[in-house]
Amino acid sequence: MYSTKIVTSFIKDDEKLLILKRSNKVKSMKGLWAGVSGIIENDEEPLKRAKIEIFEEAGITEEKIKLIKAVEEMKVNSPQYENHEWEIFPFLFETKNPTIKLNWENSEFKWIDVDELENYETVPNLQKVLLSLL
Repeated sequence: MYSTKIVTSFIKDDEKLLILKRSNKVKSMKGLWAGVSGIIENDEEPLKRAKIEIFEEAGITEEKIKLIKAVEEMKVNSPQYENHEWEIFPFLFETKNPTIKLNWENSEFKWIDVDELENYETVPNLQKVLLSLL
């Protein structure tokens, strides 16, 4: 089975959670809601990649976020590709009143309560990944 390593980060501001809607310009999971995600390149440290993705996709700099929790990676079968799994490295960060500047990878963002996530069409297993961090 082919495996792709990715980071998925959730960012909290008080009790609100940031979710992003993937744009039509991305390769996979178009139009679905997600955390801040990205592919880990080569032997890159997952936490380093998470911080890079948060800056690239949401415009939040490293000094504006604080790591709250990281958990063991999770393996999830890809519904899009046969014989493919995502190896997800989950992170939870905290911030205060950030200005969100989306790049081309996402078309919208929302701050929601954790229990509202089930009302959104998300990338596979997003709720499971989030619950592992709470």
